[in-house]
Amino acid sequence: MTKKHYLTMIAVLMSMGLSMAQAQNPECMTNLSIYAEHAKVKNYDAAYEPWKMVYESCPDINKANFSYGEKILSHKIKNSTGADKDGYIQDLMSLYDNSLKYFPTKFYPADVAIDKALLMYDNKMASDAQLYDMLGKAFEGDKDHFKNPKALYLYFSTLVDLHKAGSKELQEVFDVYDDVTEKVEEENKKLTSALRKLLEKEDAGTALTSKEGRLKRVYETNSKSYGQIASSIDTKLGDLANCENLIPLYEKNYDAKKGDVNWVKRAVGRMFAKECTDDPMFRKLFEAQLALDPSADAYMYGGVLKQKAGDNSGAIADFNKAVELETDPHRKSNILYKIATTVRRSSKSQARNYAQKAINANSANGKAYLLIANLYATSANACGSTPFEKRAIYWKAAEMARKAGRVDPSLSGRAGQSAASYNAKAPTKEMIFSSGKAGQTVTFSCWVGGSVRVPNL
Repeated sequence: MTKKHYLTMIAVLMSMGLSMAQAQNPECMTNLSIYAEHAKVKNYDAAYEPWKMVYESCPDINKANFSYGEKILSHKIKNSTGADKDGYIQDLMSLYDNSLKYFPTKFYPADVAIDKALLMYDNKMASDAQLYDMLGKAFEGDKDHFKNPKALYLYFSTLVDLHKAGSKELQEVFDVYDDVTEKVEEENKKLTSALRKLLEKEDAGTALTSKEGRLKRVYETNSKSYGQIASSIDTKLGDLANCENLIPLYEKNYDAKKGDVNWVKRAVGRMFAKECTDDPMFRKLFEAQLALDPSADAYMYGGVLKQKAGDNSGAIADFNKAVELETDPHRKSNILYKIATTVRRSSKSQARNYAQKAINANSANGKAYLLIANLYATSANACGSTPFEKRAIYWKAAEMARKAGRVDPSLSGRAGQSAASYNAKAPTKEMIFSSGKAGQTVTFSCWVGGSVRVPNL
């Protein structure tokens, strides 16, 4: 072999990620091919021995040693007991560590820590304190890649249990709750933004490609997972975040924390969300936020205080100022939604206007659609002169609820339940038949306006 050809062969091998020693081990290459073929068809028992030979002799020959290795060992764990199962668990724990060692650019620290923590949790190998510590370090050290919904819930859930056992402070529970929910919202925002482009294409009458169809299903599935985990996190928090707990906690920490803008903003936001706005502590925190960060949120909270004081014109001025100050479309949409929920008691039409503006700012704001649906449903008695006309408004409410689940699959559970509830209150088939209005249009003369088509029988 000439020197030139020898150097060319080395270059080719190195480009494949193979060392010279591994390339000279044909057994590794043969067994790699064998176990990969078995693993592709999920015949993990047949894949085990050739995989083990390659993994132990040539660990860095191919990333498949770790991606397929995880599936092979997980299968072994699931289908074994006693000492054999314990051995496979330890092998998988070691594999997770070695994935970072041999392929540091292909695997992320957060993913590895999550995999280890979930394996320990599923097999009852760690205490709440150990799991919380592992996941906390992973979250703080590699937040960008900490995306696993189950891990996000477990991180928060173990902390709540530790607090209830008396080993963690309530403030830490709130801090982690904010961190985790912000992460869930951030990841779902990415999914709904990507989904929105595909929905717009569909709505324009253009069929999705097969790849786009697969992506749409992935976005919808993952968004639903985040929605389920967000609901579980809120349930786990439960009454810990009620006004009776929040107010004394913030009174206790105010002097030490009043210069911490992040703490102040989170405290104001939490009191607002839990409707603790009548307490003087809310005004105190709001004024601290206004001094530290006169942002859009601050004006929105100021509007709430003016509204409670009976200054509706001043409240609307502050609400509009909040909207003007915010430049990020998603944050602006959230502010508009919060305003809509605030004014709904005094004016349903005004609440719908703000909710519609929230949708205009971010068409994936499913909560705004759900709010409009509820506004319609609670106006049934005012939107018709006959029982049929009054109940017809529920079709319009159901339509808005379905839109909420379509644009933001994380809300699909709530949206589906709401739509089903509204449809159950709409005119029955018997009522449609008796009215003779099947296929006709019912127009609403109340504040709702617009119309709805009666279903055909």
